[in-house]
Amino acid sequence: MIRSHSDSYKKAGVDIEEGYRAVELMKRHIARTTIPGAEQDIGGFGGLFVPDLAGIAEPVLVSGTDGVGTKLKLAFLMDRHDTIGIDCVAMCVNDVICSGARPLFFLDYIALGRSVAEKVADIVSGIAEGCVQAGCALIGGETAEMPGFYKDGEYDVAGFAVGLVDRSKILDKTRVQAGDILLGLPSSGIHSNGFSLVRKALDLERADLFAPVPALEYRPLGDVLLEPTRIYVQPVLALLEEVPVRSIAHITGGGFYENIPRSLPAGLSARIDRSAFDVPPVFDLIARAGSIPERDMFNTFNMGIGMTITVPAAQAAEAVRILNGQNPETRTETRIEARIEARIIGEIVPGDEGVIL
Repeated sequence: MIRSHSDSYKKAGVDIEEGYRAVELMKRHIARTTIPGAEQDIGGFGGLFVPDLAGIAEPVLVSGTDGVGTKLKLAFLMDRHDTIGIDCVAMCVNDVICSGARPLFFLDYIALGRSVAEKVADIVSGIAEGCVQAGCALIGGETAEMPGFYKDGEYDVAGFAVGLVDRSKILDKTRVQAGDILLGLPSSGIHSNGFSLVRKALDLERADLFAPVPALEYRPLGDVLLEPTRIYVQPVLALLEEVPVRSIAHITGGGFYENIPRSLPAGLSARIDRSAFDVPPVFDLIARAGSIPERDMFNTFNMGIGMTITVPAAQAAEAVRILNGQNPETRTETRIEARIEARIIGEIVPGDEGVIL
């Protein structure tokens, strides 16, 4: 057992023993993420993972890293910290799956002004939940207490995921052709992008985050905004087993106009059918409150579509069936995830517009 104590460091604002208590509280959450290959308990100097390479001719590692951004400000205002970790994992694993890779493991980094063991454990409980949804292991991380750098009660969360794919199965956007179909996977809300604009438009520092809002089906504004990012790993992996997917785009910061073109080769654009999907009412609320033009909304937010998948037209109906049929409502220890209702939202056409709305 580590027996470390420093009164001098504690007087400077860093409580080593509180950090150890946080590690003890988070261990049960981390244990939920254990999968074959995870080799080491939390607390070592490095996380170990032994990948199963059976049936993989040329293994390629795919990594993704991200944070949660200013959505954290909302968590501070609501003093709710058990979902923000899901966002952190989602932003990484949803990127990794765009290459066709299966996420294997995740590591997190939490920096805060003062360590409160229960708060850190809440953050890690969300990270563990995200890993469970993605089917990857949480094999390590770092908690840094930085008094004077972060305000008391505030923190930052970031992380990275590593996945594995056979080189022959890496998704290659150069295979996209005119006439291919664009599928849309609905988002769970705003996800984790554009919150600087959300905070400005809705004046969140002065808003009543806990009052039911009629335009949001009488859900509290804070609950709708804090809804964690949807994780698409499991349904997409199921689809990749059955259908020749051309490319995938994770709709993050930059919205439709920035992210969809990243999944298309030069000379091709995506024509979107606006009637094919519903824009959640929270986006209309933000647009009205901030007088934000529609073009800017689609260039900032996911607008209800968190991921797009390009498939050959002949396989589009089958792809929708697989995505919807193999993704029933799922329940984990702490959350109920609604099934993803994939739909056809557009087609690939010649041109350099990128996105045609």
